[in-house]
Amino acid sequence: MFSYDNLMNHYKTNFALMHHHKYSLTELEGMLPWERFIYIDLLKAHLKEQEQKAKDQAAAFKRTQRR
Repeated sequence: MFSYDNLMNHYKTNFALMHHHKYSLTELEGMLPWERFIYIDLLKAHLKEQEQKAKDQAAAFKRTQRR
């Protein structure tokens, strides 16, 4: 249901959000559970989009190198 299924995953998720995405611990601890779930879900979707764009760019680069 939530983005973490145990205490260790909760702390790992907090660390990743603070370190990589510049959330503060105060912001994270102040979120309601459903609010946190929505933000994490949006972040996952954003990261998947970025990964797909990088793959598309790499494929396009390979195509131009073959010519």
